[in-house]
Amino acid sequence: MNSRSSNATDQTCRVVAPSSREALRLVREKLGPDAVVLSNRVTADGVEVLAALEEFAAVPVPAVAPAMARSAAPAAESDAVLREIHSMRGMIEEQLAGMAWNDKQRRDPVRGHLLRTLLGAGFSARLAKDILQDLPTGQGHAQGMDYAKAELARRMPLLEDEGALLDEGGVYALMGPTGVGKTTTTAKLAARCVMRFGADKLALVTTDSYRIGAYEQLRIYGQILGVSVHAVKDAADLDRVLAGLRDKHMVLIDTVGMSQRDRAVAGQIAMLCGASRPVKRLLLLNASSHGDTLNEVVQAYRHGEKPGGMGGDWDLAGCIFTKVDEATHPGALIDMAIRHQLPVHYISSGQQVPEHLAPADGRALVDSVFQAKSRSALFVPGESGLEDKPAAGDQEAQATSERLRAQCRQLINALTHNAQELAANAAALSKGGIGFEETRALWRRLSAPADADDAQGISRALLSKAVEDSAALCDGHVLAVAGEARGSDAAQGLVGTLLLSDRTGKVFAAPLQGHAGPAHPVHPAGWALQPALGRAVVHLFAQAPEAGLIRQWQLEGRTWAAAGSSAMRFVDPDTGARGTLGKLAAGLDFGTAQPVLYRKKAALMSVAEARISLRPELDEMAPGTQPPLPVLRCVVRRMVDAASGKVLAHSYVLADEAVRVPAQRMAQWPAWRSAAEPYFKLLGQGIGQLDAADAPARRLIAGQACATVFLLQSLQDGWAETARAALAQLAGRAPKAGRPVPAAVLLEGLGKLLVLLDALETEGVEQPLPAHTPAARG
Repeated sequence: MNSRSSNATDQTCRVVAPSSREALRLVREKLGPDAVVLSNRVTADGVEVLAALEEFAAVPVPAVAPAMARSAAPAAESDAVLREIHSMRGMIEEQLAGMAWNDKQRRDPVRGHLLRTLLGAGFSARLAKDILQDLPTGQGHAQGMDYAKAELARRMPLLEDEGALLDEGGVYALMGPTGVGKTTTTAKLAARCVMRFGADKLALVTTDSYRIGAYEQLRIYGQILGVSVHAVKDAADLDRVLAGLRDKHMVLIDTVGMSQRDRAVAGQIAMLCGASRPVKRLLLLNASSHGDTLNEVVQAYRHGEKPGGMGGDWDLAGCIFTKVDEATHPGALIDMAIRHQLPVHYISSGQQVPEHLAPADGRALVDSVFQAKSRSALFVPGESGLEDKPAAGDQEAQATSERLRAQCRQLINALTHNAQELAANAAALSKGGIGFEETRALWRRLSAPADADDAQGISRALLSKAVEDSAALCDGHVLAVAGEARGSDAAQGLVGTLLLSDRTGKVFAAPLQGHAGPAHPVHPAGWALQPALGRAVVHLFAQAPEAGLIRQWQLEGRTWAAAGSSAMRFVDPDTGARGTLGKLAAGLDFGTAQPVLYRKKAALMSVAEARISLRPELDEMAPGTQPPLPVLRCVVRRMVDAASGKVLAHSYVLADEAVRVPAQRMAQWPAWRSAAEPYFKLLGQGIGQLDAADAPARRLIAGQACATVFLLQSLQDGWAETARAALAQLAGRAPKAGRPVPAAVLLEGLGKLLVLLDALETEGVEQPLPAHTPAARG
């Protein structure tokens, strides 16, 4: 693409270039260093920039209103900042990774050095961190390497017994991209089969009718081995050939080589999976391929659905590593096998048949990864390439910060007024009542070594804010919802806690994150906050706890509520009568009905209440030996069709008798708890993003950031919609009309926004951020 300028005068010019940098260079050549950029947009021909000398420039664009109003500037110009920031994603991601890296280095230099070694060998950052997660403290580098190698070998799935595979026999298809070595590997495997049970028990089949000489090459191998070779063109032909080879102990199929991005791959898988005889598929993987390429290949070739409506997910039987002798960083192969849990059957390391094919040996393969050295490791991080030493954590942080500031200067020089717009957008978020200012303050701690691990200080700050918000948002109680973090492997076994208003159900704090205990996988830790909050904390559960816990919590003065079901059995504490909640609802007197919408239809809602005790699991205990059953409140909500009067649904809420809340309000609690449930998946993703599994301070920061995103996602205000679009752009995702932006995308965009704001602040760009003011209370 050629750069060009047009519509130029001595005072203004319009240029189109392949990149913003090239466009700005042309502007400077034409107008000099004092030129002012008037607009910037991406077109089909490249980046178009309109500029003018300062004295001829248009009136400056006024600062954007805190609610992100864009009426003061043209739409294309307002969107320009998002496109420009979008181009900075790589830089922001580098800063995010750098913060986590520096923190690890500072706390454990040996772990950081081992991480470099694993990355240099071709392993992904995710697996490398996971391998070193439980590295014993006090290890030297040599001991640490032994630990890492043993852990890699332990996790790598392998063919356990080659003899059992050959003795079982069957039909095997060798698949993979073009040039991966399928035909040569087929011949090598055929030779091993012939040596084990003879040539008359084996047959070779090829589906490659496209490549010149493909059948001829396999036929020559077949002649040398004394094995019959058959060519097939389509599914019917394959069925016919396999039917004629039923007397063969093993059949090896050499398939057509296809790019993993070729749509015909799915058709080839369907043909094999739909054959009249079961076909086990082995995927061949080129050891010299990039890790991302290998991942694409596995995903493309992994699953095939049996045609003809018969269903069944036909997974790969395993994989074969080829061209291992050509690989410079073969760690990507092991990484792929571990990530996808794809058993490694054989290792091919040359062209000789059959010598250069051997069953996979996990420890030997791992050792060979660290023996392979690239003469010019240009594309993986090394000690010299990273320009620092493992122990120089502060120097790393400074160097990364300098690179960030230098790259931000380029943006600021190109779009000065847009930096103000970005800051105004942040101001709108800070006024939105979603905890953005608190999240930003905690985020800054990540780059401050003295504060990064201060879990107690962070916890105090979060609790102080929770106390303030509970006074404004809650009446007599604070509702708490606890759940297990999901969404990433790093979050396994971690739980979080949300605090909700008992008036509106709004989430206002996420002050607790920690590990689940063995007795209570999701521990109601929110009760510990009750003295500080000055209000009773009511934990909301998805289902009623067992009778023993109910009795224990009543003695301890703990309050709770849970959803019930129509089939739940109860005992009337006054009469001893037994029944189910469904039968109980049929005999209750419901209060005045109120018009509501239920599943987008007009309905009437009414509530009723009763005192009950839950029946224990075992009723066979001798009379007089069973302790008294705890008495509970049971609130029943009834939904009736407004037009026909037909009962649409009943819902049930059980609570401790100490919870003195109007039944009408308490009936809403299960819905509020369900609405909070998606937060815990987001929390898992946030913990993984900040590498916070074993860092209590980082877990708290992740929890606060996720709470901000969770609240932003649920708001319907116009400014919130604009904010979600802006964060999606920062995350590299274009929002789709009529579809919500995924929470994970918003979380990624929020992290990048915080990094960018800090960089602009460090650079000295004025940011019109207001002082924190309490949000409007609902």
